[in-house]
Amino acid sequence: MWLIETRTLRLKFVTDARQEDRPYAILSHTWVDGEEVTFHEFQDLERAKVTRPSGYAKIAKTCEFALKEEPPLEYCWVDTCCIDKTSSAELTEAINSMFRWYKESAVCYAFLSDLEHWQGTKQEDLEKCRWFTRGWTLQELIAPRVMAFFDKQWRFRGTKRKLGTVLSNITGIPTRVLSDGEEVFGECIAKRMSWAARRQTTRAEDKAYCLLGIFGVYMPMIYGEGSQAFMRLQEELIKGNHDRSIFAWRTPTVSQAASSDDASQYRGILAHDPAEFA
Repeated sequence: MWLIETRTLRLKFVTDARQEDRPYAILSHTWVDGEEVTFHEFQDLERAKVTRPSGYAKIAKTCEFALKEEPPLEYCWVDTCCIDKTSSAELTEAINSMFRWYKESAVCYAFLSDLEHWQGTKQEDLEKCRWFTRGWTLQELIAPRVMAFFDKQWRFRGTKRKLGTVLSNITGIPTRVLSDGEEVFGECIAKRMSWAARRQTTRAEDKAYCLLGIFGVYMPMIYGEGSQAFMRLQEELIKGNHDRSIFAWRTPTVSQAASSDDASQYRGILAHDPAEFA
């Protein structure tokens, strides 16, 4: 995995951060099209400051807060620039390792880019944040042991432990799972699917790929396969356990089906989308 050296903002490749005793901070955020600093753009940070100001700011702030930890963290990981997405092998490894990387982080910073400074941390304030609607942030919420939330101005708003009840009410995830990510594997398949039912991803394939970690499944990435990725995920789950709750999904109503691309009268035994587990 690639890590950012927090003092120099340079990338360093490590085989296993945990074994090499390199504790790191990790960022959880929502992407903004055209604003994120990629792996290759990271090689010229001075230019990235100008061309990708908001993306660069997230990286810089992550490094800044990591160095304020006790003891200071010399490394951090940010998904936008720590994965070479032009390499299919590296992308596959990263996506399949993502849950573990978040779990093994020393601290995770959740950046709520649309939470204004004057808003509070009650359910009615937080549930409007885009962060709670995205597919990838589901495992990023569950996996970390220590998690700190920040608003649009990077003001600290609380920890996952302190906000546990509010986060549980917003997401439907039990507080015991939020407190200990390993507890996720004790929940039935249908329950875990339901947490993703109202979350969205930019690409259809990511509706499946973003769930690999919370199901402990390894799958090769085939971007271009569309919704078939979710079918493959369910097939892998059926192979690996005897949890029949995977069949506890519901079809859309007649009016919903008629207005969608999936208006066929006939269905197989697998769901077409996590939304059918709502």
